[in-house]
Amino acid sequence: MVAYGLWVINKAGGLVYQKNFPVPTIPDRGLAPLTSNEYLVLAGTLHGIHAITSRLSPTGSGSGAQVIEGETFKMTIHLTSTGTKFVLLTSLNDGTAEIMLQRVYEAYADTVMKNPFHTLEMPIRSELFDVRINALFSNQL
Repeated sequence: MVAYGLWVINKAGGLVYQKNFPVPTIPDRGLAPLTSNEYLVLAGTLHGIHAITSRLSPTGSGSGAQVIEGETFKMTIHLTSTGTKFVLLTSLNDGTAEIMLQRVYEAYADTVMKNPFHTLEMPIRSELFDVRINALFSNQL
């Protein structure tokens, strides 16, 4: 698996965590550098698309888009019961994004949600969470 980036989006559509992963095996590859405002706009847009796709389900209320494929990447979305979205951007041929997102969610629950100083829906500023994320994706670094 080649992971390009990880986003955590709160239930209001705000970006609370963003991390890009370098791809050392493929020079000049990876996500294009964006400004903080551009990441916020992308997160809000994805939040809106996810809300729309959850309403479009032909069988009634659905959980929204789970995978969005582009020409050169795949975006996998894990929606929690609290409305937080974990988004992993990977290569098209990836088959393990759902497993990795579950592990990211477990790291989030163990480090961020158990931190008494973290305020819900606010940006994640946890060194321990960063360490866990880096360890999860260290096989490609």
